[in-house]
Amino acid sequence: MHVTGHTRGGKRPGIRDVATAAGVSYQTVSRVINDHPSVKPATRERVLATIQTLGFRRSATALALASGRTRSVTVLTANTTHYGYAATLQGVEEAARAAGYTVAIGVLESDTVADVRAEVRRAADTGGGLIVMAYDTAGVRALAAVPDELPVVGVVETPSRPPAGHRPWVWTDDREAARTATRHLLDLGHETVHYVAIPSSTRRTGQRTAGWRDALRAAGAPEPRPLAGSWDPAGGYQAGRRLARDPSVTAILCGNDDLALGVIRALHEAGRAIPGEVSVAGFDDAPHSAFLTPSLTTVRLDFTGLGRAAFGRLHGLLEEAEPVAPRPVSVPLLIVRESSGPPPAPLPPNPPSEVPRA
Repeated sequence: MHVTGHTRGGKRPGIRDVATAAGVSYQTVSRVINDHPSVKPATRERVLATIQTLGFRRSATALALASGRTRSVTVLTANTTHYGYAATLQGVEEAARAAGYTVAIGVLESDTVADVRAEVRRAADTGGGLIVMAYDTAGVRALAAVPDELPVVGVVETPSRPPAGHRPWVWTDDREAARTATRHLLDLGHETVHYVAIPSSTRRTGQRTAGWRDALRAAGAPEPRPLAGSWDPAGGYQAGRRLARDPSVTAILCGNDDLALGVIRALHEAGRAIPGEVSVAGFDDAPHSAFLTPSLTTVRLDFTGLGRAAFGRLHGLLEEAEPVAPRPVSVPLLIVRESSGPPPAPLPPNPPSEVPRA
């Protein structure tokens, strides 16, 4: 069978298609393309023949990497302001600068398939590797749309199973972090913990929600229905107003610290004392969390380290270093502050009224 121009699925053949057809690794194909001297002559001839047969055409990225004219990476993200996103970008920039690379940012302004693919194409044309922050629908679609021949690392939610395939991922252990924060509130004596959730990128139940539920089930505690929040204080405020009306609510975990900020405001307006009547815990340990009144109990994740790790994996791909086994980047750290405490003591029963004597 003679194959030329496109693979069976109609896609233009990439470097991994060449590697499979030639029976070599994609690193070997890259070395042949870049005229690396370490490839055996027979192997080089076989790879070159396969390239010609498949009609493989080098991308702009491959040409730039081969010529040495670029030392840059592009980060694709739908958000640059929320704490987790911004701190991850900071880590990428710090690590890239130390390695002599520049960093460009491509903002995914829409999550439609056409717009995401267009942004991925623009990023690919810059001639460097990609880091995709896949915490939302736009990011997930962008990661899936990156061409096979383009070096890419995904920054993702905690995966439900170890990453498969050739594209490395990095993540923080959100699920364990949520378990840790929920256990803290239960250990204080609260009967259960209510949850205000951030949106999930890839599934109906996000990993932070799953970790909260894990801890409740392990303790045999009731499982309240989680409230859908957003990413910002306004979403927390709306959820907090609903929770404040329920006198049985004594502990609330929020999917990030911005949500907790809104919840605290709503409880304050409702006259619910924190932590005397209701304990509140956040997530991420954003810089403002220590300066709220009361200061916020939260769980810290190393987003800056996550960004450094993402660049490190990508740098390894660009330099053809040995791949690093996938693993979460950091261990969650519980930061206990003023906003969490024991539940209020139950009110004593009313004494029986005295019957007047005749």
